[in-house]
Amino acid sequence: KTIYRYFFDNLSMIPDEKTYLVIDVAEDAPVGILQEAFVAEYAKPGVKFVIRGSPWKILNIHNDKIYVRSEDDPTGAIPSWVGEEIPVPMEVALEVGKVKARVEEGMLEGQTAREIAVRLSEDYPARAETIERAISEIVEHVEKGLPVPTDGRVVVEDWDENVIIHANFGTLVNRTLARLVGHIISEETGYPVGVQQETYTIVTQTVGEVDASYVVSLLRNLADTDLDAIMKDAVTKTGMFKRRLINVARKAGALSKYANFSNITLGRLMKSFEGTCIFEEAMKDTTRKDLDIEATMKLLRKMGNGEIEVMRMETGGEISPLAKVVIDGMRMKSDIVPPDKITRIIIESARARILNETRVLACLGRRDHMDTYRIKELPEKVECPRCGSTELGVFDRSIEEVSKERAKERPGRKREGEPWWERGKAMAKLVSMYGRRGAIVAAAKRVDMTEAWDLLAETEGETNEFFDRIVEGERNALKRRFI
Repeated sequence: KTIYRYFFDNLSMIPDEKTYLVIDVAEDAPVGILQEAFVAEYAKPGVKFVIRGSPWKILNIHNDKIYVRSEDDPTGAIPSWVGEEIPVPMEVALEVGKVKARVEEGMLEGQTAREIAVRLSEDYPARAETIERAISEIVEHVEKGLPVPTDGRVVVEDWDENVIIHANFGTLVNRTLARLVGHIISEETGYPVGVQQETYTIVTQTVGEVDASYVVSLLRNLADTDLDAIMKDAVTKTGMFKRRLINVARKAGALSKYANFSNITLGRLMKSFEGTCIFEEAMKDTTRKDLDIEATMKLLRKMGNGEIEVMRMETGGEISPLAKVVIDGMRMKSDIVPPDKITRIIIESARARILNETRVLACLGRRDHMDTYRIKELPEKVECPRCGSTELGVFDRSIEEVSKERAKERPGRKREGEPWWERGKAMAKLVSMYGRRGAIVAAAKRVDMTEAWDLLAETEGETNEFFDRIVEGERNALKRRFI
C-alpha cells in the first residue's frame, strides 16, 4: 500500500505546492491566497508584499494562514506573483556593463549622446534613435558627475533607508551576492535584513551602522574570508533552499504532501535533514538552478585584488538616475492600484463573472420545466415558459442531478434533500420576488440568505452598489468558511 501511494504521489514531475490563506487582522477577513513557493522564499514577519493591488505587511504565520495588515508605503513590497524568473546570463550583463563604459568614456571625451549612439549602432543590431533613448539615463548620470557602474566597476550608493549596489553581473550572480551580503549584514548586526535584486542592481535595507561605505568595505574584503563556509550557511537560510528541501523530501517519501509548514516547523525540518542525502540534494538543486556560486566567488576575488573596482557614489542624498530607473521598475512590478480603482475593478470583475455563470433553473410550481441558462440572458421577470410560475429554483448542478433530486420530492411530504438542493429551493423565493436580480444573487458564491434578502431590499437595479453588496456577501461567506 505504501509503495503504491508513493508511486502515484510522485508520478508528476511538477512539485506539489500548498496554498496559504492571507488574512487581514484589522477586518478579520481573507485577502487572498499565496503559493508555497512565494511563502518559502519571502514570507517572514515584517516583509511587505503586494496582493489584490495593495501592499500588505506580514505580522505572523500560523500553519496555513498568514496574518497581515494593510500598508500605505509600497516601497520594497514584493509582488505576490513573483516566481522563477528567466535569468539574464552573466555574460549578457557584463556586455551591458561594457556598453555603459563606452557611453561614459564618450561623454567624458566630449561626444554627444547622438554621436555615441551612432557608434554603438555600428556594433549592435539596433537603430541609433533606439540606442539614444536606451542610454539616456547613463548620459544623465555622467552629466551629474557620477561614476557609472561598468563591467569593471561596482558602484554603491545610499538612498533613503536602503543601500543600492550597482553590479552588472546578471540574475544568478546578483541573486547569490544579494543573499550573501544580506546574510553577513544580518549576522554582524543581529537584525534581519531585506534584500531585493535585479539583473544589474541589488537593493538592501540599512540597519544599525550599515551604509554604502560599510558595503564597499564588505565587498572588498569578502575574498579574504572562508567563502565556502559563509556561502553554504547563507544558502541554507534562503527561502529558495527551504522550498527545494521540501520538494526533495516529498519526492524521497520522507515528507507527506499534505504537511503544514510555518517558519518554526521549517527550521526543525532543516535540522532533522542535516547531513542526509536529502539535504545535500536540495543544496545541489539550489546552487545549480537558483544561484551561481562559482561565478560569484570568482568576481568577489576580482573585487578583492582590485581587478574590479568597488567604490562609493556620493549623491548628496538624492537618488542617482540609474538607481531611479531600478526603484521605478520595482514599483511598477509591485503594480499598486489606487483604492478607488481597486473597488471599480472588483465590482466590474464580479459583474462579469456572475453574469457569465450558467445555472439550472427548475420550476417548483407544476414541476414541468427545467433548463440551463446563462444569467445575463435571463429577462427582468423570470418565469416558467410552460406554466408561468415565478417560483424557479436556481441550482449549480447538472440537469441530470437536479432532475434526480426533484424526482424524490413528493407533494405534501417534508423531506430534507442535499444541501445544494435545499439552497437552490430557497433561492426560488428570491427569484419569485426580484426576478433576474434574485437569480444574480443566487449565482453568487455562497451569499447568506439573510444577506441576500437584505441587499435585494436595500438596492435597486443592477447598479455598482448592488454588485458591491454581493461582493461583500461573498467575502463574508469566505470568512465564515475559513475562520
